[in-house]
Amino acid sequence: MSNSNQVRASHILIKHQGSRRKASWEDPEGRIIMNTTRDTAVSQLKTVRDDLTSRYSDCSSAKRGGDLGPFGRGQMQKPFEEATYALKVGEFSDIVDTDSGVRIIMRTG
Repeated sequence: MSNSNQVRASHILIKHQGSRRKASWEDPEGRIIMNTTRDTAVSQLKTVRDDLTSRYSDCSSAKRGGDLGPFGRGQMQKPFEEATYALKVGEFSDIVDTDSGVRIIMRTG
């Protein structure tokens, strides 16, 4: 049984010159990290996020980075709607099963 005060997360980390530890499993000497600015790291992270949506989504919204635009209750399949409304802006859902297939949702508004 988990403690209700605990949370769990997965993430993608891109280190940069300002990172406290300038080495990684991929760059043990820190050569790349030392030459990566924060702005470059942010840009890389946004590219990864957008690439995940556009490369792997079977929805036509992939061309818009997965953006479905604003919608209200009763406009989407029920499991999709419930999962989206349960998220805070910026949060990702777990795997959501719908009649259209399985998906991960990020609430953007």
